[in-house]
Amino acid sequence: MRLSIFKCCLPACLIVIFAASLVGGAEGFTVISKDQLKEELTKPDVTVVDVRQDHDWTTSEFKIQGAQRQLPKEVKEWMGKYSMDKKIVLYCA
Repeated sequence: MRLSIFKCCLPACLIVIFAASLVGGAEGFTVISKDQLKEELTKPDVTVVDVRQDHDWTTSEFKIQGAQRQLPKEVKEWMGKYSMDKKIVLYCA
């Protein structure tokens, strides 16, 4: 089931992985593929954040299990709550 979610949904997603230094204000980020994300999901130092708009999130049947939901327009409010020791993967569809 988890694999089918990736095959159907994630090719259309923008997947961005932020190093923990982004919380501190670094400018860089890395775009990763769905296959790279699958590998990242097995690591304990990764936090996945779903940043889709309300309508897109509520109407989607595809969600990554364990992903935390946050509104992209409120990034300044929620970004600091994530551990600086983990990678943060943001995705949207």
